[in-house]
Amino acid sequence: MYSTCCPVRALQLIKTKMERSSFVWVFLLLFSQASPSSAYIEGLYCGRENCYDILGVSRDSSKAEIGKAYRVLARKYHPDKYKGEDGTEKFQQIANAYEILKDDDERRDYDYMLDNPEEYYGHYYRYYRRRVAPKVDVRIVIAVTISVISAIQYFSWWSRYKSAIDYLASSPKYRIRALDQARRDGLLDTGKRKSKKSKEELKEEEDKIVRTIIEENADIKGGYRKPRILDVLWLQLLLSPYYIIHYIIWYVGWIWKFNILGKEYGLEEKYHIIRKFLGLSQTQFEALDEFEKKEMLAKELWIYENFKEYKQEKEEEMKAKLAESSRHKSYRRYMKKNGVGRMYFED
Repeated sequence: MYSTCCPVRALQLIKTKMERSSFVWVFLLLFSQASPSSAYIEGLYCGRENCYDILGVSRDSSKAEIGKAYRVLARKYHPDKYKGEDGTEKFQQIANAYEILKDDDERRDYDYMLDNPEEYYGHYYRYYRRRVAPKVDVRIVIAVTISVISAIQYFSWWSRYKSAIDYLASSPKYRIRALDQARRDGLLDTGKRKSKKSKEELKEEEDKIVRTIIEENADIKGGYRKPRILDVLWLQLLLSPYYIIHYIIWYVGWIWKFNILGKEYGLEEKYHIIRKFLGLSQTQFEALDEFEKKEMLAKELWIYENFKEYKQEKEEEMKAKLAESSRHKSYRRYMKKNGVGRMYFED
């Protein structure tokens, strides 16, 4: 095979081939360790042991046969009866094998691992997916989550509404009006009935009457309005099909009435277009001052060209106010000296 006239060259070729072959064997050995072709993987299911062999059953055994085999072995190797050194370890191994094989889904995954040993990482995924996933039904988790959110919503709305009533009841302007109405309606105690009560009782009764009158007469809008049970998340989700159908009917009616027939906008439609141009929600728009809303109607802001001019005017007014504001001037001076892009040489 090699020429006799060049023995040194022949020896070098033999050495090179031996080095290459040894490298290939080392690579194959490392690869076999990284991705074992064996059906048993350390750390998964029963490790290097076969779960069926541990219980002494076959893959064709029924769940009843597996349970019977487990009870026999569990009595035999129970730590209270079996006194061998490996008793505890053997009992845990039997219990682990039974837990895997008694569950139909996990047994199916284990059989798939035995039949497809090459899907090394896929077995890890299926094994830990089942153990990390919650045991509780997902529907129950979703229902509880929605219920908690609904409760938090409702009570937070009541808290904001209560704070608004407290503010109005403590404001002299609204408190005096409420007391005047209470006197006209004869709700306040006078004369002998009043003298029999202490100052604290009279104050408490007066506060209660004032709050009641304010709640009945105050028109609170926006985020501090009185909460409605229909606004909570649960009922909104249950009523969502109705809202969707109602919106489709409204949208089709809008196109037919104004785009096709060309009718003029009413007051509600004008407010709707203005609110959309402003980018406000219904709650935010309701919180605006009535004078401001009438000003928007007077300027015909439902027409987009008029709205663009109005928006530009507001931006110019805001710039003028900021230019005159001493606080804004000091902020601009600070940003000029210490803002983004400045270079510092301080310690």
